Amino acid sequence: MDFVASNADSLAEAETDEDARPRVVMAGDRVVGFLMYDASEDVALIYRFMIDRAHQGKGYGRAALREVLGEIGNLGHITQVSIGYEPENEAARQLYGAAGFVEQGLDEDGEMIAVLPVGDR
Repeated sequence: MDFVASNADSLAEAETDEDARPRVVMAGDRVVGFLMYDASEDVALIYRFMIDRAHQGKGYGRAALREVLGEIGNLGHITQVSIGYEPENEAARQLYGAAGFVEQGLDEDGEMIAVLPVGDR
């Protein structure tokens, strides 16, 4: 809970931000997570990514990340994907690192920023 914004806040944001692309993460007929990204520029930004605590450790995060990276890559204009996470979130660090993201350092809010060139997946 301390690592991500609430899904309700994210959905409210998506209502007013035409660049927001919210996505539900499903496992069969169960909702197990949520993510949201912006691909309006040549660098796509995944700025919400969460898997429900009850469903963590089952590979859903890895599968969702693979799917969203495929979706972003298929847009055709994206050169790089950026993602941010709390530096204390070791599970996020491992997940994104395994996908090829490279940490760039902390932003002005203290969030770790990692990037992945498109095509390097």
